[in-house]
Amino acid sequence: MYTLNCKGKLLVIEKPLVMGILNATPDSFYDQYPEKSLSAILAVAAEMISEGANILDIGGQSTRPGSSTVSADEETARVLPVIHALLERYPDIILSVDTFYSQVAAAAVNAGSVIVNDISAGNMDAAMLSTVAGLQVPYICMHMRGTPQTMQQYTTYDDIVKEVLDFFIHKLEECTKAGIKDIIIDPGFGFAKTIQQNFTLLKHLDVFRMLDKPILAGLSRKSTVYKTLNTTAAEALNGTTVLNTLALENGAGILRVHDVKEAKEVCALVEKYKHA
Repeated sequence: MYTLNCKGKLLVIEKPLVMGILNATPDSFYDQYPEKSLSAILAVAAEMISEGANILDIGGQSTRPGSSTVSADEETARVLPVIHALLERYPDIILSVDTFYSQVAAAAVNAGSVIVNDISAGNMDAAMLSTVAGLQVPYICMHMRGTPQTMQQYTTYDDIVKEVLDFFIHKLEECTKAGIKDIIIDPGFGFAKTIQQNFTLLKHLDVFRMLDKPILAGLSRKSTVYKTLNTTAAEALNGTTVLNTLALENGAGILRVHDVKEAKEVCALVEKYKHA
């Protein structure tokens, strides 16, 4: 069991949690709501909350391979209205901001977000770790090489499980020295990794339990699912459910997903299975 202090809101990871993905960006790899108006985003959020989402993760730019970089100011302008509107309607909801900019992280937390989710683990903004430490919020630290624009050039590993584990050992020390108290690790499925490497990491996900930190798995509708099945992101829900099940079996404590209802069902069934 893990307890995360989210600015006074305690998030207890005793059973698997579900984080719903809210994209405030027009170029996501999977568009569950093509209209990016505030009302459309809030409607999706309302559905996710009704389906039992424990966290909503708000992102203001796409980080799919080869995506265009958005400035910190533009990203801030995209996420802040969503944060304000959500907390006005659902004051108890736990919000995360998906950003690699310390400026956006600070603005989002000041607006009411209580978790920072950084795909770069501080490598794309040198001020990120000290900023998060000062904000006193949990930090999702993800493994990636390069940037979203270049990451698929860096998929050569001698032993991917060992190298990602070594990365986290180093990063956890760095985060702790910076003053970050609550850290969640994310192996970064699809980020600077081939499909086969993603499956290898998933198969050996339990290795990362030795770090004694919550593990987040983000597999939802990714190319690892739909390319393996020769289908599309829009048709990848069933495959996502299978991989989410394996992730929970191998130690994941948080599932980051587009489809909250189905992920909650996975969590419920896996919990029943484990305690049978």
